[in-house]
Amino acid sequence: MTRLFGTDGVRGIANKELTPDLAFRLGFCGARVLTGEKSHKPIILVGSDTRISCAMLESALVAGITSAGADAFLAGVVPTPAVAYLTKKYNCDAGIMISASHNSYEYNGIKFFASTGYKLPDEVEDQIETMMASYTEDIERPIGGQIGHRINKPNAARDYAEHIKRRMSVDLSGMKIALDCANGASYHIAPSLFSDLGAEVIAIGIEPDGENINLNCGSTHMKRLEQTVRREGCDIGIAFDGDADRMLAIDENGHHVDGDGIIAIIAKGMQARGLLRDNKVCVTVMSNLGLDIFAEAANITLAKTQVGDRYVLEEMLKSGISLGGEQSGHIILLQHSTTGDGILSALALLKTLRNADIRLSEARSIMKPLPQVLKNAKISNERKKAAMEDEDVLAIISEEEKRLNNKGRILVRPSGTEPIVRVMIEGEDTKEISDMADRIVELLNSRYGI
Repeated sequence: MTRLFGTDGVRGIANKELTPDLAFRLGFCGARVLTGEKSHKPIILVGSDTRISCAMLESALVAGITSAGADAFLAGVVPTPAVAYLTKKYNCDAGIMISASHNSYEYNGIKFFASTGYKLPDEVEDQIETMMASYTEDIERPIGGQIGHRINKPNAARDYAEHIKRRMSVDLSGMKIALDCANGASYHIAPSLFSDLGAEVIAIGIEPDGENINLNCGSTHMKRLEQTVRREGCDIGIAFDGDADRMLAIDENGHHVDGDGIIAIIAKGMQARGLLRDNKVCVTVMSNLGLDIFAEAANITLAKTQVGDRYVLEEMLKSGISLGGEQSGHIILLQHSTTGDGILSALALLKTLRNADIRLSEARSIMKPLPQVLKNAKISNERKKAAMEDEDVLAIISEEEKRLNNKGRILVRPSGTEPIVRVMIEGEDTKEISDMADRIVELLNSRYGI
């Protein structure tokens, strides 16, 4: 049986794979597992992004939570890191975010947070799955006054915004900042927050209609933000994804800065202020080799994990690392947050630039990325394992690695959130590595493609 939980909760096409029935059972079983035996009525916080399916899934999820005897606090449309923070602030027993992050609107997802604000470890997710497998309609349920309440929390977004301003206070007076909120969870929070800190804000991606989240906007489609920065003469552009747990940047000249570059800039700034614990940073195997070169020159040690911010966080907690993240823009500042937070990371980047009195174009020069291509083969979740074990696929990967002659690398891995296998290649010649990636993707698609 395929594991229900991926690297970032339960995700799928809404009303097809992620159905209201599944959401109800996740709410019921999640409430039972996460709240355990409590002397008080358990409380679970629920937030969502702007997808058309969020209201449907929220209703089913809350029905499951209250049917299990827990109260549901509804935070409304808020970023994923807001759910992590507010779960702890409101003394909730757990938190749940309804979002498919950077995916297109037809997808949705349900991800859980423990009472501490951290994402759930695999073993707790397994407990929820086990209970779901044995769930039946005749399961014993609370009745009467033991049924849970549905309680709206209208100040949730404001409470989160005020927390961010306290944690990462920075004077943005005199700065002109373009924000792309991806028509997602940050659309009503980020523009006013940056304006409150003194910036002149040019905001795009702030007109969600349920179907335009991440559509040609946000951190996965940055052309419009680039054009806005150039046209409006902005000092910097910041792009969030649909649930605002990641961010990418564009400098004043329109050049893109990915998560690796942002991590390098923030790390250098933290190191200068004595805040980079043990001079260590945690990243994933997908990080560009240019980051390794930067780290060696800066006397910074890189710890590397498999792809997924949950694995970065696990290593950070285990090894006492204060900064970590992914090339995609998932950045964790453990001193300030229990999870990746796009708005917080953007302010950390801006604070670093302000402290050093430099522009992003100058700051980004500290890391020179190697040419890198990333291409995808569309393969169903059920066929990913067979594709990754195919002898001919392994053989062509080995053959292409030999061509690189130790001057690059190849990483082929299944996505934990989408029906694709990613092929990432780094090397000295962009055309050569692009052709290599095409050959691997072509073989994968021909044998296992959707």
